[in-house]
Amino acid sequence: MAEKNPKYRLEIQQMMFVSGESGDPSAETTGIIEEIVRQQVVEILTQCNETAIRRGSRSIGVVDLFFLIRKDIAKTARLKTFLSWKDVRKTAKDTDEKGGDADIGAGDDPIAGGEVPGAAGPTVGDAAKRNKRNKIILPWDVQSFFSEQVPEREDEEDDDEGEQNEATLERLKAADERTKDMTREEYVHWSECRQASFTFRKGKRFREWAGFGIHTDSKPNDDIIDILGFLTFEMVQTLTEEALKVKAEDDLHKSKTGGEDSKDKKRKRETSLFDPPKEGHAPVGPTHVQEAYRRLQKKANKPKVWMGGQKALQRTKVQLI
Repeated sequence: MAEKNPKYRLEIQQMMFVSGESGDPSAETTGIIEEIVRQQVVEILTQCNETAIRRGSRSIGVVDLFFLIRKDIAKTARLKTFLSWKDVRKTAKDTDEKGGDADIGAGDDPIAGGEVPGAAGPTVGDAAKRNKRNKIILPWDVQSFFSEQVPEREDEEDDDEGEQNEATLERLKAADERTKDMTREEYVHWSECRQASFTFRKGKRFREWAGFGIHTDSKPNDDIIDILGFLTFEMVQTLTEEALKVKAEDDLHKSKTGGEDSKDKKRKRETSLFDPPKEGHAPVGPTHVQEAYRRLQKKANKPKVWMGGQKALQRTKVQLI
């Protein structure tokens, strides 16, 4: 199942490290994860093509990707936040390139610290409005049914953001537990691993790896590539977290039964002072990843009553992680 020529082994290792894997996974393990992620990207492109054709478009749009993950409310909210902050950074960068600092300086007195009367420079309120995150409204949201939108309050919180914050806080808590005892060098390495991506500054390699010319005719824009980079990171993170759960169950079973290699059913003796030291932390293996993928597919493909007919003979669709 693993790809013969892996292209993202280092990136996957970094993503697994951030997701909780402290060991050094083998090339076979990362190869299996890479192939699973590639299959997921191909499935995303295929379903997005079908959705775009249904709405009468020849090219894939951002709304098609949102439509695929619309049932995962927390992930949809995280993706909205990701795109909103991306727009803020782009707006701030454009403002700096146009000489926003010079304009602000023309309206302020650097010596007295106040505004010059009659100056037309932008105020702090204008800058805050310009750098404020724009709320993304999807076609199936209730807000899109009305031409006029109600002004948002600063203390107002969306229900989707509540679920996003809950899932994000759980991951932040786990990350805090891992990093609280790290040295400065270890934390710097952790921060660098958090920047791992399939797409950042690797657009051409990602297009060739995912097969954009084969699975879709349209040339994707930068937003599509960024969203796929966001989703692929989430896939590796989810696979790693589920594989760690599988490995923990496997280790618990081996500790109770004495391991797979023990032929006799004798009770394990208690550890003594002269026992050899225990082996180091074993990383997640290929079997753990395959079992994790099977469980994630089983959660998505809920069992249904067999009604017979041609539908019973159709291949079950690959569910998105």
